[in-house]
Amino acid sequence: MNDKFFDLKKEKQDRMINAALKVFAANGYRHASTDDIVAEAGISKGLLFHYFGNKIGLYAFLYDYSVRFMKLELTTGVSSTANDYFEIRKQIEFAKMQVLKNYPHMQRFLERCASENVSEALAAIGPQRDTIRELYSDLKGRADRSLFLDNVSFEKLDAMLDYTISGIMAAHAEEPSFRPEALYEEAVSYLDMMREISYRK
Repeated sequence: MNDKFFDLKKEKQDRMINAALKVFAANGYRHASTDDIVAEAGISKGLLFHYFGNKIGLYAFLYDYSVRFMKLELTTGVSSTANDYFEIRKQIEFAKMQVLKNYPHMQRFLERCASENVSEALAAIGPQRDTIRELYSDLKGRADRSLFLDNVSFEKLDAMLDYTISGIMAAHAEEPSFRPEALYEEAVSYLDMMREISYRK
């Protein structure tokens, strides 16, 4: 990657990043087209290759950038003293909302990367592939499990909420007027509902 990319105006950087995130999130590495990316970004293919070399160079940059950006928001946005599972999850969702305000497709891109199976792409993101998953696990691992009813499986509840919130995000991302705030509010409504039926009174 050409470091001069960061000399560009922030608006142009973000336009290129968001275009690439959108195309890779929707299509995966194999089927993502650089033609689609440059069309979405409103730039020439020559300019894209000038800064990133080729498709895999762009993909590797995007993954590294997304992991760093998401990690920063999560580590600063989730209180180190929080031990209520549902409060931790709300803080995680709030941090994700802040990310989505700048990069609407970053979360879906990272989720797509987690299920990537193209060897070239896996090699590019290999060392960092589990970074975000492990961070989520560490954050949620702070939860005081004694607050849950005896018949509630923490692991199953957590997985169910992951699937639910991922589905909500996928549905919202398809809306022409995507609003991260609306996504956050809906996610919180599910968290509040599950808290009511999962915790001891």
